[in-house]
Amino acid sequence: MQTELLYSIFKDSTGVTTDSRNIRKGGLFFGLWGESYNGNKFASEALTKGASYAVIDDPDFETDKTILVDDTLLELQALATHYRKELKIPVIAITGTNGKTTTKELLAAVLSKKYKINYTKGNLNNHLGVPLTILSTPADTELLIVEMGASHIGEIKTLCEIARPDYGIITNIGKAHIEGFGSFEGIIKAKIELYEYLKKVNGVAIYNDKNVILSEKIFKLLNRAIPYSDPTGAELITEIINDSITLSLIATYNHQTFEIKTNLFGEYNFENVKAALATGLFFGVDFHEALLAIEGFIPSNNRSEIRKISSNTLICDSYNSNPTSLSKAIEAFAQTKSENKVCILGDMLELGDSSVEEHLNILNFIKSFRFKKVYLVGNIFGNLSTQFGYEFFSDSELLASYLKQSPITNSLILIKGSRGMMLEKIYNVL
Repeated sequence: MQTELLYSIFKDSTGVTTDSRNIRKGGLFFGLWGESYNGNKFASEALTKGASYAVIDDPDFETDKTILVDDTLLELQALATHYRKELKIPVIAITGTNGKTTTKELLAAVLSKKYKINYTKGNLNNHLGVPLTILSTPADTELLIVEMGASHIGEIKTLCEIARPDYGIITNIGKAHIEGFGSFEGIIKAKIELYEYLKKVNGVAIYNDKNVILSEKIFKLLNRAIPYSDPTGAELITEIINDSITLSLIATYNHQTFEIKTNLFGEYNFENVKAALATGLFFGVDFHEALLAIEGFIPSNNRSEIRKISSNTLICDSYNSNPTSLSKAIEAFAQTKSENKVCILGDMLELGDSSVEEHLNILNFIKSFRFKKVYLVGNIFGNLSTQFGYEFFSDSELLASYLKQSPITNSLILIKGSRGMMLEKIYNVL
């Protein structure tokens, strides 16, 4: 490992990148391998564009200003771990089956009211994204928020060893990536790796005390835990008061009561709001300032995003989907006040042997509601659709073509599916 050498170069660089298209003059480039590409091939291009050095692990691409290592990914992770130790600031890790990205974005909005923060951008939450998030952190940052995703047991443990969190939030534990985890018990084991790390370093978990599974694990594993309902020794009371498509709630703390009107769809985002609010209060953010941050947050990137297009209102939640998040979205959708409700649902991927059963459960669940129309996209839903009488399209492009000929008007439309279904392709025809 050449961590010390790379760290000395990193300190004088303009930042780290793994994409030669985004290189900045004086930047440090890492040539990584992907399923269909060899990033070493772009080292020369990165240097031509102004990179100070390029880190490679393929000797065929050695030139001046390249640093040859055994494994570029491991070196990137080691560099991030080293820099994390030097930062000497609190790090909050967020993981969970659903809601981790929204919670991270809400929490960033709240904590930025008091601190100079850095946080995971977009969905950079894996073995590559976490190191890049750490290495993008300015030296004068006061607090770092790191999102952690996983599709296999052991991944959260590895990410914790890189990011070394002092505080942790598990938003929830639901059914997703079963193919990688093997079972629901495997999902629980994987997510709880965050609590196990916090126990080892005497860290603090901030948790939803209304969640039975998380509460049980907290009491077994940790001595230092902060419940959402009591983040500072003063009770925080939150209550949903929904009367529109977007989530509204009342929050009471220290004898102050305020109503919050968020820009988020669905009561299932209530827990995400509570997580951000409780954590912000724990870190000393003013109550009213925290509420203003939550009210001002506008979701994007197809997560609980509401768009008005022509005569329709779209609920764009198509970034990802799993049995837990989809059933909650359908339930929230059913509770909205609209006469013309249309569901457009894509397959839920990575469910392994339970895939057919979970899709069948969703279809039976939908059947209990009186939606105007239901369109299904993907072959898993498609193989089950005939017994329910729902219209089926093998991919989003076919549905888009159909909708051009048979447009939907004056409707509230829920659009949700796994990322691989690319349901965003139908937005411009609705």
